[in-house]
Amino acid sequence: MRYSQYLLPTLKETPSDAEVISHQLMLRAGMIRKVAAGIYNYLPLGLRSIRKMERIVREEMDRAGAIELLMPMTIPAELWEESGRWKEYGKELLRLKDRKEADFCLGPTHEEVVTDIVRGTVRSYRQLPLNLYQIQGKFRDEIRPRFGLMRGREFIMKDAYSFDLEEAGADAAYEKMYQAYRRIFERCGLRFRAVEADTGNIGGTSSHEFMVLAESGEDSIVSCDSCEYAANVEKAELRQSAATAAPPAASLQKVLTPSRKSVEEVAEFLGTTPDRLVKTLIVETDTGEIVAVLLRGDRELNDIKLSRLLGCNWAELASEETVLKVTGAPSGFAGPVGLKLRILADWEVREMSDAVAGANEKDAHFTGVNPERDFAVEAYADLREAVAGDPCPRCEGRLEVWRGIEVGHVFKLGTKYSASMGATVLDDQGRERILFMGCYGIGVGRTVAAAIEQNHDENGIIWPMPIAPFQVIVTMVNPNDEQVSLAAEQIHAQLLALGVESLLDDRDERPGSKFKDADLIGIPLRLTVGARALKDGQVELQHRRSAERTMLALEEAAARVAQQVRTELQMD
Repeated sequence: MRYSQYLLPTLKETPSDAEVISHQLMLRAGMIRKVAAGIYNYLPLGLRSIRKMERIVREEMDRAGAIELLMPMTIPAELWEESGRWKEYGKELLRLKDRKEADFCLGPTHEEVVTDIVRGTVRSYRQLPLNLYQIQGKFRDEIRPRFGLMRGREFIMKDAYSFDLEEAGADAAYEKMYQAYRRIFERCGLRFRAVEADTGNIGGTSSHEFMVLAESGEDSIVSCDSCEYAANVEKAELRQSAATAAPPAASLQKVLTPSRKSVEEVAEFLGTTPDRLVKTLIVETDTGEIVAVLLRGDRELNDIKLSRLLGCNWAELASEETVLKVTGAPSGFAGPVGLKLRILADWEVREMSDAVAGANEKDAHFTGVNPERDFAVEAYADLREAVAGDPCPRCEGRLEVWRGIEVGHVFKLGTKYSASMGATVLDDQGRERILFMGCYGIGVGRTVAAAIEQNHDENGIIWPMPIAPFQVIVTMVNPNDEQVSLAAEQIHAQLLALGVESLLDDRDERPGSKFKDADLIGIPLRLTVGARALKDGQVELQHRRSAERTMLALEEAAARVAQQVRTELQMD
């Protein structure tokens, strides 16, 4: 491919609306262009990386026994009504009507459609197990689309769905997909973690997220420094300590804390530390219940763990008005002593003694607070977010905290959709059986963007070889020099003949401008053909990642570079 004939509109300046590095660099490198909020054109360079990602996904899905199909993006409402998600899904589901006023939606995911296919075509247990997948556009009407392909409204996704007669078969399908996902992200050359996760809107019994590690990641994840345990902070388990509270040494006393509301302000005023405070949060659930939740002062509530404990869909901090009504004091002064509410507490609170807590009175706190003596806790549980240094729930190791970008998610769905939509088969005894399902998604464009978040420097993108749009860029220092032009054309043709994807920069531009563009678009290997080196029969090879430069003989340059490409692709 000749650069001069390619649509590759690079930008010198970073667009003002691009917040994260992948968005900035994909715009500057001429990979994408915005059409509307959260909706992008994939320009030729960007599409090449997208297609490479898709090819890796297809190869691993096929290897795992999944079968590709293609489902429509526009879905009739009645399928979503059968599953109960037409009303449940919320405003992210873009609903529309056709000319006959029939309701449709743009598919954000395809559990209903694939279940409809299977219930209409699979009749016998002999047709199982079955795993169907597609790579297709999706639409989710994000309230605040941002970060380019990281959180767009329209995006490319691989989604797969498994169907089994028994739960054991569903577990086996889940494990097969889990391992396939590991291979996919390993083949993409990415550093990642597979972490235990909450099932969210999709539903089901358990799930894992695949997180690409990057400082810019929106999600916090934890992993053990000694074993394979990893989870996102929403799901991360914390081990119950064997420690017990020391016997009380002080009596309960009320002290004035004028205008000190935050944990830090109270701790400083009383000459103590945040971990000596009992933080009392007044929480309201979607069922209308109001409860008090106790945490150590230096900890944060994990609302998903709390919702799971309470059996509700969500739990959030109550309004100022509600706090004043149930405690008699403004926010910042709530405490468990004398509180007429259901009280739940994190395990760590049970270990505390002679602590500080709100007095349910403006500008007042209690000191000498002891849980076993001064108030009744209905239940102790794991209710806080994990932090670095916490003990691993699986071994004697300690947890480390990372930032991650979710690029894949696998779910055990159970019978959530098959039961509601009547997806059944006859078993070997002629009995009708509800199918067990799993679903498995990968954000294709999001993975490409995450690769940039993980692989870049101040000059631009540094592509891992497997998903680089081109593997080599051959740069003519002066295309008007006949010897330079002929040598560059020769190397470019030899590379193509050897199966190497080569971009020939034949533009009549200054060398410095060409080198800057080469660094910006991040092609892994650059061969520079210049008159000075050609006098000695040589060309220069530079690695984008290491910036290492090597002089190669002209006649062997293509073969040497092809070998380097094969090595980085792990083809040998």
